[in-house]
Amino acid sequence: MAFPPGFLDELRARLSLSDIVGRKVSLKRRSGAEYAGLCPFHNEKSPSFTVNDKKGFYHCFGCGEHGDAVGFVMKTEGLSFPESVEKLAREVNLPVPRATPAERERVERASTLQQVVELAAQWYQKQLRLPVGRQGLDYLRGRGLSDAVIDEFRLGFAPDSRDGVIAALKRENVPIDKIVEAGLAIQPEDRREPYDRFRGRVMFVINDRRGRAIAFGGRVMGAGEPKYLNSPETPLFHKGANLYCLDLARQAVTKDQPVIVAEGYMDVIALHGAGFKGAVAPLGTALTEGQLAELWKLADEPYLCFDGDNAGRRAAARAAERALPLLRPGKSLRFLTLPAGEDPDSLVRKKGPEALRRVLDLARPLSDLVWDLETEGKSTDTPERRASLQRSVEQRVAGIADPIVRDYYRADMRERLNRMRRPERPAWQPGARKPFRRPGDPEPAPFAAGSAARLAGSDLDGSRQERVLLGALIERPALLHILAEDVASLPLANPELDRLRSGLLDALSLVPQGVDPAADEAMGDSASSLEAQLIEQHLERIGLGRLAATARAKAREAFRDNPAGTEGWVGQWRRAARHLTQLQADPEELKRAEEALAEDMSEENLQRLQAILDRMRRESIESNAG
Repeated sequence: MAFPPGFLDELRARLSLSDIVGRKVSLKRRSGAEYAGLCPFHNEKSPSFTVNDKKGFYHCFGCGEHGDAVGFVMKTEGLSFPESVEKLAREVNLPVPRATPAERERVERASTLQQVVELAAQWYQKQLRLPVGRQGLDYLRGRGLSDAVIDEFRLGFAPDSRDGVIAALKRENVPIDKIVEAGLAIQPEDRREPYDRFRGRVMFVINDRRGRAIAFGGRVMGAGEPKYLNSPETPLFHKGANLYCLDLARQAVTKDQPVIVAEGYMDVIALHGAGFKGAVAPLGTALTEGQLAELWKLADEPYLCFDGDNAGRRAAARAAERALPLLRPGKSLRFLTLPAGEDPDSLVRKKGPEALRRVLDLARPLSDLVWDLETEGKSTDTPERRASLQRSVEQRVAGIADPIVRDYYRADMRERLNRMRRPERPAWQPGARKPFRRPGDPEPAPFAAGSAARLAGSDLDGSRQERVLLGALIERPALLHILAEDVASLPLANPELDRLRSGLLDALSLVPQGVDPAADEAMGDSASSLEAQLIEQHLERIGLGRLAATARAKAREAFRDNPAGTEGWVGQWRRAARHLTQLQADPEELKRAEEALAEDMSEENLQRLQAILDRMRRESIESNAG
């Protein structure tokens, strides 16, 4: 009995090989998706039999036995190939197609169409290297693609001709009806002569999950709409059930490569060139249920990487909404937030693979996107508005089909709502007091041009300065490496700001060393840098986003000048840090002197108190003059 190739692929994708083998063999996990045990096909005392769920096969290094789930059932249960397939299909509730005459005809027709598409792919590749394809080749090289990459991805060119591919395929004895059925030509409704679907476009070959050419995407050269044109639905090609470079990603995940979903063909090619071989893209549509199912066969939590613009954010929101009802235990999505104006292609070309790795480290879970969908742009300043938010959040979570995942989402959203109800209060600081100032003493000056080491407030309380110092590091992340030891030793009385300090030190790995903090012309420019955005996302992820935003705002008010280089920035920051240290120490000394004077109104205690006040005033004046 012959089974359709697509059916067997689907069956193998649904099976867990370790579960099937585990019925006969006691397996122990080695690492990731690999298990080991004693071989069931020969006697052995130490395990040489391995099972790999990702690769979908078992192998014995002792006797050489090798195969997949179907082969294992055949050998261990004595069943024929069709019997083994039917047995396994029943276990995963997959209907077994019967090889009817119509089914056999469909398979044969699809096989013929695949050959037609393959011939077209070869022809398009040849055109790219001819004078007629010069515009397309210049475009690809201008996007930074080498000849090796162009050949690897089988990129080609469709000349701006009415019947270029039609004539080429006719010379290969391909009937015109097959050319039309394969989506390569369009048959006008008035039955005039068919004409090429793709004209004046760079061509991208779309493969099936087994690596066979089944369709195309074409990018127009110059003006023209649509910018990207894909093959239509055909017996070979279903847009919603395939992904660009799915065949290459299937190979990459066996080597523990992350699965990254980008928006377009060029993004995927750029990611592959940067070493991210698990990159794929949808085919001109928002992610479909079928594509999500394919992604979850590759990885439990694939990364969705959309452009850092409004369209990219909308695409991320649509993907979150589509995925939510389909979630299962262990199966979810993670979202990458790119800097504004960047896409994966531009990011890796400008800043290299390491920039994308840092973005991957800060990927946000799907639950964050779900929360954003309900809260973004909405006011929650009244009980009624908070109640409305709670209702909309609960309605969205109710759409999750799996009861276990749904319950956990409800708990997560409930905790977020509870945090929103709790107002932020300043932490109580034992011993904090306003400084003593005699009539006529000048008010301490705020930070001003020329010195960032001046007091950032109307009194000697260090809480505001703590925020300023940490906020400056969020604004100028390149300072982190230079000032890491200084930051670690800051005397922070506020426990929330101490958490912010820990978060910043944890983010050191996100900031490359050797960057000049004064490289940008203005503070706002540096805040838009990749490193600053990565740190902000990291702090947001660990629940410190609001506190970090407040600290940044205080820093912008206080650090109003812009030194010429790193030395100037570091000097300003360290002067402010020294002043903070004095503020933390002097009030305690002042408190003890005041208590001593209250107990004993002696001249000695009065002189001691006066000396402390004079020193504190002098240090404040010196700092203001710094």
